[in-house]
Amino acid sequence: MTIQEFFGSLQDRVDPAKTEGMTGRYVFDVEGVGQWTVAVDDGAISVAEGAGEADCTITASEKTLTKIVNGESNPTTAFMMGKLKIDGDMGAALKLQKLF
Repeated sequence: MTIQEFFGSLQDRVDPAKTEGMTGRYVFDVEGVGQWTVAVDDGAISVAEGAGEADCTITASEKTLTKIVNGESNPTTAFMMGKLKIDGDMGAALKLQKLF
C-alpha cells in the first residue's frame, strides 16, 4: 500500500470502537511526498491533504512510514532509531498506535 492509498482509505479502515473516546489532530509530514492532517473525534476519523492545526506532527520518509503502515516496522523502534520524528504532544502520538 502506498502512502497516498493509506491516507485515502484511512477513515474507512479504522474501527470506530478502537478510537472511541480518543480526540486529537495529527499532521503526517512524509518527506518528499506530502502532508496529511488526520483528525480523530470520539471514533470518527477525517483525513485532509495538507498541514493544519495539530496536537503533534509526525515526520518520516516515505520508506519508513510505508513499512510502519504495512506492519513491517514498529513505530516505537523507528522513533528510537531516529527514522520517525515527533514534534508536539508525545502522549497524543502514542495514541496513534490504535490507527495502525
